[in-house]
Amino acid sequence: MSSVDAVDTAGTAEDRDLLPSTRRALRHRLAVAQSEGRAPSIVAAVARGGEIVWEGSRTCVDGHGPDGDVQYRVGSISKTFTAVLVLRLRDEGLLSLEDPLEKHLPGTGAGEVTIAQLLAHTGGLAAETPGQWWERSPGSLRPELADVLGEEPFRHVPGQRHHYSNPGYTLLGSLVEAVRGKAWAEVLRAEVLEPLGLERTTVLPQAPHAGGWAVHPWADVMLPEPLEDLGLMAPAGQLWSTTRDLARFAVFLTRGDERVLAADTVREMRTAASPPEPGVAEGGYGLGMQLMTSGGRSLAGHSGSLPGFVACLWLSEAEDLAVVALANCTSGLPVALVASELLGIVAEAEPRIPEPWKPFREADEVALELTGPWYWGAAPFVLRLTADGTLALGPVSATGRAARFRAAADGNWTGVSGYYAGETLRAVRREDGSLSHLDLGSFVFTRAPYDPSAPVPGGVDPLGWRGVG
Repeated sequence: MSSVDAVDTAGTAEDRDLLPSTRRALRHRLAVAQSEGRAPSIVAAVARGGEIVWEGSRTCVDGHGPDGDVQYRVGSISKTFTAVLVLRLRDEGLLSLEDPLEKHLPGTGAGEVTIAQLLAHTGGLAAETPGQWWERSPGSLRPELADVLGEEPFRHVPGQRHHYSNPGYTLLGSLVEAVRGKAWAEVLRAEVLEPLGLERTTVLPQAPHAGGWAVHPWADVMLPEPLEDLGLMAPAGQLWSTTRDLARFAVFLTRGDERVLAADTVREMRTAASPPEPGVAEGGYGLGMQLMTSGGRSLAGHSGSLPGFVACLWLSEAEDLAVVALANCTSGLPVALVASELLGIVAEAEPRIPEPWKPFREADEVALELTGPWYWGAAPFVLRLTADGTLALGPVSATGRAARFRAAADGNWTGVSGYYAGETLRAVRREDGSLSHLDLGSFVFTRAPYDPSAPVPGGVDPLGWRGVG
């Protein structure tokens, strides 16, 4: 095999909103990834503010380079698509995430696991299928769920720990089929791909698409990898897609789309539902989404790999950035690291310009009354009403528990972040209607440190505050 020069196709018209220095840094990182990772090709895209602002690629084929329309196999990014379908069923009231699988998909032999546990990989199921390596063998070898799960499907007690499971997402795909009464691929096309305009995301490859290769670890030679139809395992890793489609999908995972899932639901997907597997990774896992911290930034997305391909999608809600990177090699290129570093290049070189501050058109008078300083015992906190209608509680000092609260239908407030996520914040009033104190999960917050007029648990010494002596 003769050596050829890599070709750089980055710098299209779509990157005009990035500075030339930023575009060059992105091209350089992609070139280093292809060279050091010894990948036949790599293609990447950056979305900012909901739009694709940069595309680039490197390839070993002289005079040719893939673009954002060339399909690559995306492996386990397919799981995020499957999770979207399951959460649509939840939001329609057709199931609860706390339901045992048996309620909707009986007879699997793993019916005790809950839908939430399957989504977060805490169901205790095996990581892989029994028998032949499923990623490199035809799905016809596993025609039934019993073939996917085997005689002993569990490796851990359900709910006990995070343990990544490909068969778990096969069960979720079959769950979608059972509830909808249609094939997983058909439901995916109608409910996600078509509404979001992801025309180049398919179950089977459609030209133009890359071929999958294994690169010899000790010699600059390559071997073609087989392209198998995974059958029942498709919901765990079958999909083919492009950087343009996945960048649009990442924007949806950041902002939501009422035609598919609301913003609150995609935010729920990005919220940690299980810790990372011990000794394997940092960050944890949400509902169909991997979580990690890179360069001090919280990222959500998913990586993927199948023989011949590696892929990664990362998004940062805080930076309003998303990056997709796809390559056609089995191993050697750390695609998740590359994608996170591409995102970091843009975030550091061109920090997000915040939206202009704007006051409320009409602030809620009840919520406004709750704002200002409060004291948990002697520790000072401040409660602020933000423009999105949430209450933000934070310590005055450098230490303490911060959280945000959203108004509930019963007049109370529900925690949506931090230690108090899911807890109830309740304003307690005196008989005359005046505000007495706040009750937060049994903690009493008062307007003065240990206010004697409030029902402080344990009471307040009648002699009050005093010095020594």
